[in-house]
Amino acid sequence: MKRFVLSLLLTTALAAPSLLLAASTTTAHRTVRHHARVHESAAASRHMATLQHSQRVTGAHLASATLTTSRYVRHTRHHYYERFTASSFANSDLTAGDITAGEDPVVRQAALDALGDMNGTVVAIDPSNGRILAMVNQKLALSSGAEPCSTIKLSVALSALQEGIITKETPVNLGGSYHLNLTEALAHSNNLYFETLGRRLGFERVRHYATEFGLGELAGYNIAGEQPGVYPEEPLAENLGGVGRMCSFGEGISMTPLQLGAMVAAIANGGTLYYLQHPTTPSEALSMEPRIKRTLDIANILPEIQDGMHAAVQYGTARSLRANFNEFPVLGKTGTCSNDGTRFGWFASYADTQYGRIVAVFFLEGGRPTFGPKAAELTGVFYRDLWTSSYFAAKQSTDTPGATTAPAVGAPQ
Repeated sequence: MKRFVLSLLLTTALAAPSLLLAASTTTAHRTVRHHARVHESAAASRHMATLQHSQRVTGAHLASATLTTSRYVRHTRHHYYERFTASSFANSDLTAGDITAGEDPVVRQAALDALGDMNGTVVAIDPSNGRILAMVNQKLALSSGAEPCSTIKLSVALSALQEGIITKETPVNLGGSYHLNLTEALAHSNNLYFETLGRRLGFERVRHYATEFGLGELAGYNIAGEQPGVYPEEPLAENLGGVGRMCSFGEGISMTPLQLGAMVAAIANGGTLYYLQHPTTPSEALSMEPRIKRTLDIANILPEIQDGMHAAVQYGTARSLRANFNEFPVLGKTGTCSNDGTRFGWFASYADTQYGRIVAVFFLEGGRPTFGPKAAELTGVFYRDLWTSSYFAAKQSTDTPGATTAPAVGAPQ
């Protein structure tokens, strides 16, 4: 009898690691299925590698790995089910009070059609002179702004290029053997890449260039009700992510659609940062004279950033635009983040046509349906409407206010 009991105990002890391995494998499968929904991260990959390695070690190590993975699953599930209290859809007329007499009616209608019932604003700009062609939901467009999310990466990229830290092909080490260049980092909006650039630049240089590009100051010239947003004088605390977090998500910064539009217009026209002007009557539109705020010394580095902005639309975070429009090149940058139950979705872009260029900034706020790729999708509707109405060709042939005459991508500027 004693021999039987001893044998049973020994058999159970030997089987325990196998049972634990099976339980661990089941947990790993659950983890894989979960991360298919919430996007696999580097941390998840490291945990899965730990599990695979643990199959070759003792049962105690397996139990430890399983516990670690379980904690990670609970953490990511909490992130995945983030609660949003804001609505992505308007329950009233967002355009009430808009001053539209001096706007281009074709551009405004295209913006209205594209925005639909989404909570947000659209600002369309002629980059050759700074004229606001249309501004839908002016209360939001002229407000104090919001976190720029990943659109801040345009400013950081220009800063790093100006300082000679990178070119578009420079492989930046992001840990171990993982390297990425600027084109791919912009296309896929890689946070770690821009955190790394931000730390290399340091807060003072990051802030210097951001203010040169117009952040933290009024973008418009005598536009009633416009607010300047906020660019802080001190970096974000290190325990909150420091300058790296500011350069990947724009945390601590408040940017307006007009500021982003003015910066993208400068990228589109070769480096001239215009004061944006919003004519309030047809006569003001006809007599408007461009007003230059400053000339940015960025013409020589623009091809370095344009490739990444184009790649974002071709196969990156803004590829949803191409579901609605693919007639001519569009270059842009998406942004998605959230704050206190409200999600923000940005997409800033310019269309490069044989007749000239036009800048469009879509800013959405709301809940889960609101994010950067959605703003890009709506922008595709906007450009499609302009194309089908022959807007660009008509503007060029009649030479009316609002015509865009900037050179094509890659042409001398």
